[in-house]
Amino acid sequence: MTEWFDSHCHVNEERFDGDREEVLARMAANGVTRYAVIGSDMASSRAAIAYAETHEGAVAVGGIHPHEAKGFREQDPEEIRRWYQEGKIRAIGEIGLDYYYDLSPRETQRDVLQKQMALAWEIGAPVAWHIRDAHGEILEIMKAWKNRLTGGIIHCFSGSPEIAREYLKLGYYISFAGPLTFKKAPRLQEAARLIPRDRLLIETDSPYLAPEPVRGRRNEPANVRYVGMKLAELRGETPEEVAAYTTENAKKVYNL
Repeated sequence: MTEWFDSHCHVNEERFDGDREEVLARMAANGVTRYAVIGSDMASSRAAIAYAETHEGAVAVGGIHPHEAKGFREQDPEEIRRWYQEGKIRAIGEIGLDYYYDLSPRETQRDVLQKQMALAWEIGAPVAWHIRDAHGEILEIMKAWKNRLTGGIIHCFSGSPEIAREYLKLGYYISFAGPLTFKKAPRLQEAARLIPRDRLLIETDSPYLAPEPVRGRRNEPANVRYVGMKLAELRGETPEEVAAYTTENAKKVYNL
């Protein structure tokens, strides 16, 4: 069976509480053997850690999402530091800027982002990035920090081929989710064709962004195969090839 690595999901969230065992069974039946469970604030990061400690194949990522930046406390980076140094999380994230929803003030988002970037640099941790309607500003920040960037993942990439090239120059992996499969995504699909195979990842971001042919339903990690199969179609590769190299890349970025 083809084995897949879902590099970014939220399967520990309450939307899975009613049928999590069935979700995990479908993952196994569809070859999803590894997956990263991502926090969005301190509480959900602790929950991701607890989940990963009790579920085979899961790893945790912890940090403060731009939506939750307004709840940042000065002591939070010290706890995130400890998690990483103790091996409880494999990256800091998801962090970044979200200028689409603006659920935290933009100035607060920028401040919390840079505090977490500074922490990543100090401890050598990779970063899982959330970027929505903010690629230009993020790239400015990244270029200003160029000598201190620690690598990581541009999660759920949503930009153009030109933007993808800029992230590649800065050393990042590019991860594609369900939108890659949508019919009206020609620029995203063009970007997927140009990225070297040693810098590509796939994910579900479940329960969000379900791919075709299950679009409109709650997403789950088993559906990462649809993203992988679309990537294979776009690049003229086999699903087995895509599964193999995206799994290897995920292991590298998460230091597994």
